[in-house]
Amino acid sequence: MVFKRMLSAFGVGAPSVDTVLATTRVRPGGTLSGEVRLKGGDVDAEIEHITLGLVSRVEAEHGADEQVGVVEFFRGQVSGPFTLREGEDRMLPFELHVPWETPVTEVMGQHLRGMSLGVRTELAIAKAVDKGDLDVFQVEPLPAQEAVLQGFGRLGFAFRSADLEVGQIFGVSQQLPFYQEIEFYPPPAYQGQVNEVELTFVAGPGGMDVIVEADRRGGAFGGGDATARWQTTHADAEGRDWAAEINAWLGGLRQNSHGGHHSYQDNHPYQGHDGYHDPHHHGHHGGPGVGGVVAAGAAGVAGGFLAAEAVDEIGDFFEGEEED
Repeated sequence: MVFKRMLSAFGVGAPSVDTVLATTRVRPGGTLSGEVRLKGGDVDAEIEHITLGLVSRVEAEHGADEQVGVVEFFRGQVSGPFTLREGEDRMLPFELHVPWETPVTEVMGQHLRGMSLGVRTELAIAKAVDKGDLDVFQVEPLPAQEAVLQGFGRLGFAFRSADLEVGQIFGVSQQLPFYQEIEFYPPPAYQGQVNEVELTFVAGPGGMDVIVEADRRGGAFGGGDATARWQTTHADAEGRDWAAEINAWLGGLRQNSHGGHHSYQDNHPYQGHDGYHDPHHHGHHGGPGVGGVVAAGAAGVAGGFLAAEAVDEIGDFFEGEEED
């Protein structure tokens, strides 16, 4: 969906901007391309810069409170200063690299409920900045990620929801200030033993970390959560039998069901990520979980949510997209 609007911040007769994506689907580490189309207003305008930012709705916890805001996690400049003449039509092509850790928004053509990403256009004239044009795009999983997701599917896990949470996963080399949690309902074989399972990917150019957490509160496996981590290259991940590995790990929890937090690591080092350390961390459940050990800068990220008016505008847009 493309927005075309007058730049109200610059007054009547100001330029208009329309950002058009060549494709609305991309994979982590891929490239979004398109063009920014400008239409000159009633007078010449001195453009200071045109910048594109990738934004998403993210959750941040502060004690018992949860704050939801929109975070810009990547920026790329389309143009520096130039003069846009009165009534002039100008098209500026762009290519925007998508970070490897960009969260997945759809699997096999199905949108993941709770996930929305957008490209926001920022145009600055005379020290005033308009950030109004926003275009939603979808992120498909890498083949390595799809292999893991298919493993869950073969085991009968059903997708529940997905979200982004501010924080850093302890022991994982993570570039973005948030991580994605993809939540699944367990199949009948594990109902009453596992309440839900959460999956997190932290990808890089050489491979990825796969973090799986099982919520076992009140289940037959014992209380608390259990976490497994695999560190793998992309090629290795595509060839692994993830259904068998995940099933074996969950089955192994029966043999260690005295409660508390349990972890499993399967390390296959690859270039670009550090090795593992203590995998224990705390999540939004209140017990151990994927999201709990938050880096010192995470509170600053939460404080860096976009201005209230921008959050309202972009948030409303994301909600409208999810309802369609």
